[in-house]
Amino acid sequence: MRKREREITEPSEILAILDECKILHLGLSDGDQPYVVPLNYGYLLEDGKLTFYLHGATEGYKYEVLQKNPKVSFAMECGVIPFEGTAACQYGMSYRSLMGKGTAKLVTDTDEKQLGLSILMKTQTGKDFSFNEKLVSIVNVIKITADSYSAKKRPLPPKTSAGN
Repeated sequence: MRKREREITEPSEILAILDECKILHLGLSDGDQPYVVPLNYGYLLEDGKLTFYLHGATEGYKYEVLQKNPKVSFAMECGVIPFEGTAACQYGMSYRSLMGKGTAKLVTDTDEKQLGLSILMKTQTGKDFSFNEKLVSIVNVIKITADSYSAKKRPLPPKTSAGN
């Protein structure tokens, strides 16, 4: 990370980002062609180890790409607030973000799929849901084990009075 003063290391702040964001941008690699897809997610953060659960249809391009290369990247952002300045280079965005790399796999075990979907729904809605085998059979669940991740923030700049 280039600007260390923006780095977030406090676990409670990382949890706040994971709870506030609702979309994970999943980066896949199909040979020499990158592919990024936005997805809802659920997460577990235990002892600093981050795991994501994603879901989708039972077929599609992302599954074809994952089968060839399970290495992935991910990014998410929240609290995005544009701000202005007196010159073009003083305009910007305030935000908090989390990004990282990991390995993805398609979950085939019914119990783990049920767990993954329950975690996803808890993250997205704050509510507890359970899933039966029939519901689990009509979706795919992807599990991402993060190898590394980092979080950062860019706060709003201090307000200045006119003429300063």
